Amino acid sequence: MTKDKNLEIARLQKEIGDYIGMGQDSLVFNFDTDKKSKQTTLHLITLNQRHNQSFLFQHLEGSDKLDALRNMLDYVRNYKERTSSFTIQWSARGDHGLQTSYFRAKNVLEALDKLFYDRDPNSITVFSVLLNPIT
Repeated sequence: MTKDKNLEIARLQKEIGDYIGMGQDSLVFNFDTDKKSKQTTLHLITLNQRHNQSFLFQHLEGSDKLDALRNMLDYVRNYKERTSSFTIQWSARGDHGLQTSYFRAKNVLEALDKLFYDRDPNSITVFSVLLNPIT
């Protein structure tokens, strides 16, 4: 990877964070490349410091890291017009406190997939999922 590619990756990551209103310390950009198709999947993960959990923001594909980041930037520029807002109340196993998290998704199942991303489904108990009113 050349220095120019790294600078472009850093610029795109910063711009994505600016669009969704989260700083670099609250976002993780995970890239996976499928050896067979040579497609790169970007999993954009948000870190919530309040309840010390991470959640999937969105995953998209591209031909390489730069293409996946450009696709994510296109997505974040207008995702609010294409998704609904959900409130999910949940508790982690062993934790007695009720947590509230907010997700943008096409439907309830996608919102729950974002909550459960990369974790044991038995580690969280969901108490309610609410489709928020359109403002």
